Amino acid sequence: MIHISTEAAADRGYRQALNKAEGYLASLEANIRNKGYTVSLLNDFGEWKKRHLPRPLQVTRWFRRFASPDPADSTRYLTWLTRTGKLNDYLERSVSYMFLRDLGHDLSSPRTLARIERFTAELKRRLERRDDDPSEPASDFLSMVTLYRWAQREAIEPEMIWVIDKLKRVSSHLPEAMNAEEAERKLIKIIFGVVLHVIDEMEEGISSVERSRRLGEALKLGYYYGLTYPFIDDLLDSEVLNNGEKEQYSRMIRTTIRTGIVLELGEWTGNHSEMIRFIHAELREAYEYIRQVQNRETQAIFFEQSFVFFESQDEDRTKNLAHAHYTNKELYLPIILKSASSRLIVRSVIGASRDEGFEQRVFYYGLYNQLADDLADMFADMKAGAVTPFTYYYKYRDKRSDLINPFELYWAVISHLIHEVYRSEPKTREIILDRAINGLKRYRQRVGQEEFDRIMEVLAFGQPELERLIQRLVRQAEDVAFYDKMLRDQLLSTMRNNRREQEEFLDIVKKARTEINKQLPIQPPTEEGGKETGLLFETANYSLEGSGKRLRPVLTWVMGVQEYGLDAAAMAPLFRALEYMHTASLIFDDLPSQDNSATRRGRPTLHELHGSGIAELTGIFLIQKAIEEQASLKEFDSESVLALLQYLSRKAAEICMGQAMDLNAKGKVLNVEELDRICFYKTGIAFEACLVAPAILARISEKEMEMLRKIAYHMGIAFQIKDDLLDGEGDPRLLGKPAGKDVENDSSTYVTVLGPAAASKAMWEHYCLAMEALMELPRPPVFLRHLLNYIINREN
Repeated sequence: MIHISTEAAADRGYRQALNKAEGYLASLEANIRNKGYTVSLLNDFGEWKKRHLPRPLQVTRWFRRFASPDPADSTRYLTWLTRTGKLNDYLERSVSYMFLRDLGHDLSSPRTLARIERFTAELKRRLERRDDDPSEPASDFLSMVTLYRWAQREAIEPEMIWVIDKLKRVSSHLPEAMNAEEAERKLIKIIFGVVLHVIDEMEEGISSVERSRRLGEALKLGYYYGLTYPFIDDLLDSEVLNNGEKEQYSRMIRTTIRTGIVLELGEWTGNHSEMIRFIHAELREAYEYIRQVQNRETQAIFFEQSFVFFESQDEDRTKNLAHAHYTNKELYLPIILKSASSRLIVRSVIGASRDEGFEQRVFYYGLYNQLADDLADMFADMKAGAVTPFTYYYKYRDKRSDLINPFELYWAVISHLIHEVYRSEPKTREIILDRAINGLKRYRQRVGQEEFDRIMEVLAFGQPELERLIQRLVRQAEDVAFYDKMLRDQLLSTMRNNRREQEEFLDIVKKARTEINKQLPIQPPTEEGGKETGLLFETANYSLEGSGKRLRPVLTWVMGVQEYGLDAAAMAPLFRALEYMHTASLIFDDLPSQDNSATRRGRPTLHELHGSGIAELTGIFLIQKAIEEQASLKEFDSESVLALLQYLSRKAAEICMGQAMDLNAKGKVLNVEELDRICFYKTGIAFEACLVAPAILARISEKEMEMLRKIAYHMGIAFQIKDDLLDGEGDPRLLGKPAGKDVENDSSTYVTVLGPAAASKAMWEHYCLAMEALMELPRPPVFLRHLLNYIINREN
């Protein structure tokens, strides 16, 4: 019987919300008819412009050398704000808006003002620390290192690792027809918003243990709630599913929200069964987690507002831009409902308390944001055929005199918020008008002045005095930028750059691997020597073939050719030498006397085919060929080649020492320090050789080579920990070798010593240390950054 009462509550809640939205729209329409908003806005802007319009000409000349740089250049803009003494106002404005919009606070509340002051001061301290530390540039504010270091300070590393892994899985399961970059941005924004809500709810004096518990829970809640956007809204908005699939999927979601019961997926009749099974499993997991942290009251609100949101979103989704007869109610009521309910859902997800007037503020504020977003996205929405108040008005304005001009409604909403919702509170008025003008300034910058003027002419609403003033303020107003907009721009730019760089990284790897693979086969001597003479050439080439990643010679190729400008053909012997040495180490590693592995690179190991004796001889043969190749670097000066020979011989001996340490450790329980030492000798040194060898040939300074060694040390340990994690939980088909060999061989690994969770933390620590060392290089290679990301994210 529980689901019956849930259904009734959902229907009742939707009717109540709809009645409230109708009343809101009616009051806005009345305000537009009597033009009451015009007088109030002219008065509001009359006060507001005193603080935001430029100084008189004679003073302006004196200040010309302090002209504001483009806020898109975050480093220069933040420096300018600091130099001109405007940083505090900028941050306070931004934080106040966050408390107003995202948290639904009343800015006249002493408690809210105190929190804004503390939050602003902390943010300012953080930015000033970054200015003092060149290793943490503003562009890295949203990097994995920065996020993980924050998680360490808050003692929530496991939850941060969990979220990062989950985000990666979501991106990998989204079809090409959906925008994975935009989905990830939304998820990150929602996670940040939920964390912000939870921080706001924490009382002063909270214990560090309880703070960590709540923040860790907030990360998970943010992810689980955020899933509804890519996996419900965006999926249904896209063309991935056909109409039948959309109906089947919508019916399942609607039933869950109305009854509180997650239906079994059953037989999926569409073409995307694998994707839908993954989505269904993730959403079920999300539902169960959210439900377990909610109390009865917040759960009821959650279902009620989720139903309001889904129904209003679904009603909006089914509209067709070709339909010429939608009423104003049909256009505006769904967006009033969905914009209000989306924020009420967040508060119910975390079980937050609500002060007096919270629901009123949140309900009325949503439309303001929605209209601003719809204006900014008008032409993208037109291209997609989406119905919004702006696209519909733009298309039918000359045929439908009854249509509300959405731009006029936007200003009526602003007037209503300032005077009816927030009771003409000065700080709130300031922030709302700042945001409105900033939004239009950004829009003008994006589309250009000529196009902006044309759009404003189309959206003119018959109030020339107010319209001229708005246009003037958009051109001339100062000090209206917001930090959250800068962060959004940075996030989008970082994600775009990362995606582009990642594609370039994969292309480079593919190109270098192809070139190196062509050069690896060892040609037998032309003179006759019988079958036995050719056997080692055959076994060596067998071991060199297969699905090897060639990470080491590829790394040397990138550093030598791309970073140091060395000739690729001249370096070819070095590429071969490094892969010969690496392959020899794998042959020895696989032997029955060592790891006793049956497969390598997706094929039977050499000793399985030819026996241990031939395998051992092949390994020695490859090492000797590597030395021969190193001695063939004829295009470089003899002093550098001799230094390289000495260096690589020393490193090969150290790798052997590492393998001996590993063999001697079998059956013993090692501590982390001992594991780090073995790992450095077995794996880290190999990475070091690939970084330092081309640096020796390029005669790079010893100081820079020391930084390369530091990067290699932490990179090698991170690589080994990932190997250990994959050995315990990886897919043998992807690994190209059996999983579980470490347990079978009674070997101490990071997983057996620390456990999977602590091993993951250790991997991320070494990743961060390697990345931080990388940023100390004079010219940090982008390739190395993406190689580090590949190392910790790989599946083989």
